[in-house]
Amino acid sequence: MTDQPDLFTTAGKIADLRARYQEAVLDAEAVAQQKQHAKGKGTARERIELLVDPGSFVELDEYVRHRTTAFGMDRSRPYGDSVVTGVGTIHGRTVAVYAQDFSTFGGSLGEVAGDKIIKVMEFAMRSGIPIVGMLDSGGARIQEGVVALGKYGEIFRLNTAASGVIPQISIIMGPAAGGAVYSPALTDFVVMVDKTSQMFVTGPDVIKTVTGEDVGMEELGGAHTHNTRSGVAHYLAEDEDDAIDYVRTLLGFLPDNNMSEIPAYEAGFEFETTDADRALNTVIPDSPNQPYDIHDVIRRIVDSEEFLEVQPLFAPNIVIGFGRIEGRSVGIIANQPSQMAGTLNIEAGEKASRFVRFCDAFSIPIVTLVDVPGYLPGTDQEWTGVIRRGAKLLYAYAEATVPLVTVILRKAYGGAYIVMGSKQLGADINLAWPTAEIAVMGGQGAVNILYRGEIKKAEEAGEDVAAVRQRLANEYTYNVASPFLAAERGELDGIIEPAQTRVSIAKALRALRGKRAAMPPKKHGNIPL
Repeated sequence: MTDQPDLFTTAGKIADLRARYQEAVLDAEAVAQQKQHAKGKGTARERIELLVDPGSFVELDEYVRHRTTAFGMDRSRPYGDSVVTGVGTIHGRTVAVYAQDFSTFGGSLGEVAGDKIIKVMEFAMRSGIPIVGMLDSGGARIQEGVVALGKYGEIFRLNTAASGVIPQISIIMGPAAGGAVYSPALTDFVVMVDKTSQMFVTGPDVIKTVTGEDVGMEELGGAHTHNTRSGVAHYLAEDEDDAIDYVRTLLGFLPDNNMSEIPAYEAGFEFETTDADRALNTVIPDSPNQPYDIHDVIRRIVDSEEFLEVQPLFAPNIVIGFGRIEGRSVGIIANQPSQMAGTLNIEAGEKASRFVRFCDAFSIPIVTLVDVPGYLPGTDQEWTGVIRRGAKLLYAYAEATVPLVTVILRKAYGGAYIVMGSKQLGADINLAWPTAEIAVMGGQGAVNILYRGEIKKAEEAGEDVAAVRQRLANEYTYNVASPFLAAERGELDGIIEPAQTRVSIAKALRALRGKRAAMPPKKHGNIPL
């Protein structure tokens, strides 16, 4: 039997503290490592240590214990309960963090675990620092009933209050089921780990019982599903290390809060035209129907060709992500001609609109690269709400007050031209390449309407109808869709060589750093959700 410390002496109190710390942190971590490593997963504290700068983490509330007595819970009251919370630094900047501990009560959320998360969220909001949550939980703690459910409600309310105030990032590192899925859904970015993370409201067993549908857990709510089909997730990580690296990189582009300046780094910006700039002069194919990869353009306009893409696997016909221009963060939105010809559809509109609103909330300038032939036609799009859901992107751009710079690379047809950061929606600087085509519709479509009689005459005369159609389409493009016509009317602020794009955008953003814009007083708008 070991000697008990004399709790009425200073030395005894310090010894008691050390013993409790041994139990609360060191012994608990050893048990957690044994359980988690057997599954090929890290512990809550290991994950946090990978996320934050070495030695910077300060844990909070490691000595709290649950107070539940139901179902024999009073016989197991581990320190810290099922979540580790605290603050640390990433690249020297303070962040708040919490990580659910699946080795304790399956990471379930009860009253005390909920209070710990709420406390660190409130701390992050008061301090104006980002918060990162690492989720690995079986859901609400059944033994605690309505109290556990109530804590989810409080967390959701805080997620909503923090939205647009501090960056919120969720990393799904295990299961997140039932009500637990809605907290990450309310955050700004969701990262999922391939093959080890799942999110769903109702699990496979319930679905089979109610509907008879037989679906596996990965197919229903795995990382691949939510990155490619539902759009819930923003990045598919190969493993936990990859997920954490992505979040560390992402935070480097973001301000601490909505009142902070965006991060700025010494970039050594080159204002002279470079070989990489000149390569843009050959990006656009001569054929208007030939695709190209928009990433080739993006990499040549951002510093050091560094571009952090967001949701690369969902709605790939539009590309969104972060880069730096002249050392300062920018959000980039670009149509992708190599996917569905760059058309806009419901998924692309929703993907881009949420990104616009995030950038606007945190004063991150937006650069829009346009090559869009129009909206994707079809009954599926119409019946699933392309009018209402497509209006979200219109709303987001029209509402944005951050610097907006738009460059039209090639096609800009119909309503899709308007929605992609047009002058009419409030963009500050609108430029175009000489390859741009701006019109109600493309040449081939216009020929069918405007030159129907001439086409009929050509058929009757036995002429080469295809050649006639092409000639008329070319005439339409030159006479109606030329960017110089738009420039004459002031719809464009300039027409530039592709090689001038990087420098032109940098100069535009520099001129807009002092932009001030205000919306009419109101409680909030009614975005078409």
